[in-house]
Amino acid sequence: MHVDYAPVPVINNLPPGQLPADLSGFSQPVVFKGLVSHWKLVVLGRQSSEEAVAYLKSFYNGNPAFVYQGEPGLDGRYGYNDDFTRLNYETSRLALDEVLDRLLACRQTANPPSYYIASNVIDYNFPGLSADNHLDIPVRPSPQACEPPVPSLWIGNRSVARCHYDASDNIACVVLGRRRFTLFPPDQIANLYPGPLTPTPGGQAITSVDIHQPDLGRFPRFAEAIKVGLSVELEPGDAIYIPSMWWHQVEGLDSVNILINYWWSDAAKFMGSAMNVLQHAMLSLRDKPAHEKAAWKQVFDYYVFGDSQLPRAHLPEQAWGDLGPMTELSSRQLRARLINKLNR
Repeated sequence: MHVDYAPVPVINNLPPGQLPADLSGFSQPVVFKGLVSHWKLVVLGRQSSEEAVAYLKSFYNGNPAFVYQGEPGLDGRYGYNDDFTRLNYETSRLALDEVLDRLLACRQTANPPSYYIASNVIDYNFPGLSADNHLDIPVRPSPQACEPPVPSLWIGNRSVARCHYDASDNIACVVLGRRRFTLFPPDQIANLYPGPLTPTPGGQAITSVDIHQPDLGRFPRFAEAIKVGLSVELEPGDAIYIPSMWWHQVEGLDSVNILINYWWSDAAKFMGSAMNVLQHAMLSLRDKPAHEKAAWKQVFDYYVFGDSQLPRAHLPEQAWGDLGPMTELSSRQLRARLINKLNR
């Protein structure tokens, strides 16, 4: 079966490079049409892929970086092998100017090898590129150190970054080539049939479903995800905001594709990764008896997922302890206690 998803909402006529002041007001993905159409890399890409690649190479400092490589026939469909025990591509450290040359050289090849440079921090390999290709992200002010917006490059020929989620907010800017984004709300995780937690292409599990030609006999719950899925095809110069934890599949549709994205978080850095919580819970809770798990779910709702002030509202402040607002000092103390307990 072929799936037609609902469209992603689109905002037109924003001034070039100017985002709305409060992105947190968007509870679902939104497209900003033509937001970065003034970037020099976008302007040169309209002339030709060669012009854009030559401009990009002019900033390259020679540092090698990790590159995904797939044999002819993979067609950029990066994911698992048939039995989910390993990934279906190899990762190597290569000179990026050579990879860019390979991308240009194999554009007319009927069945080319697949190349993908993923999440390459611009200032590490292409210092100076951001001067004429930069977007100011309106992050909320915070007294704590948070994850700042860091621009990264994604480069390759035709590719499918299969549906996954990221723990940070994301703005993805299409620079060269068209990109298709297909997205699902966080509550669809069970209907997306995630693969194993290891190995993964980028840290999070990816869907086991071909979201455009799904096998509903094998993945029947995916029919529910289809009802709430969103999709959009973006042109160079367009950008999309993806709230944290939204599942998204990103497809490079042309022979050479370049995207620049920004990840950031308003959460304090000292909080650490929530994936650590998940892994610890799998260790300590997942295989307990059902009645215990049900009780612990109530405990987590009270202390973690509910109103953080409720557990301490009836206590004097001097008795709050771990129930008080988390600070960098209290986070270090709590982390030290956890490490000691885990090492016993």
